[in-house]
Amino acid sequence: MDNSLKNKYDSIIFDLDGTLWDSTANVALAWQTAIDQVDYLTEPMTQERVRSITGMTYDAIFDKLFPELNAEQRKEVQALCAVSELEILHSKGGELYPQLEETLKYLGSKYKLYIVSNCQNGYIELFLDLNGLHAHFLGHQCFGTKGNPKADNIKDVVNDHGLKSPVYVGDTMGDYSAAKTAGVPFIFANYGFGVVPDGMVATISSFAELQELL
Repeated sequence: MDNSLKNKYDSIIFDLDGTLWDSTANVALAWQTAIDQVDYLTEPMTQERVRSITGMTYDAIFDKLFPELNAEQRKEVQALCAVSELEILHSKGGELYPQLEETLKYLGSKYKLYIVSNCQNGYIELFLDLNGLHAHFLGHQCFGTKGNPKADNIKDVVNDHGLKSPVYVGDTMGDYSAAKTAGVPFIFANYGFGVVPDGMVATISSFAELQELL
């Protein structure tokens, strides 16, 4: 593997879903539990549908999944799904990618580590709590905190923590676009949910590859 990126950065900012773990099976279960509480939705929530919107902001997700609903209905479903998601994930969790903690421990010895996700407020904290990973990260930001787009949240982490040479690791075109807008180089995790054709400084096929790359 190309070693040209070693010692090039002072920090790494990670996307969460599709980069650090895959929670789509249990998110689908949680959202199905939520929509069962209303009488105006009949189409089942599947893991494939959840995967199709992973990486979008929490508001945009429900606009795309339920375009037939009026604003009041969509707001109700989103609120129900948000509560159910955190409840179900708290008990069932998600699937960590192989060698995640081992790789984070290695990277944390060389770089400052952060998370920026388009998730709802409380989701990153749940991920860290559930998997005992707080010690590896110095900070995080998400869409749910201020309702800002990912590019702005990346900039916030960079500015708030005084990062000089960060790199962003993500798995979707939205991740790449956000990193580019924020002026941060991008590493594409092709084992996740999206496709990024070009523009990245490197591509990884497993999380553990970061140990060799960085």
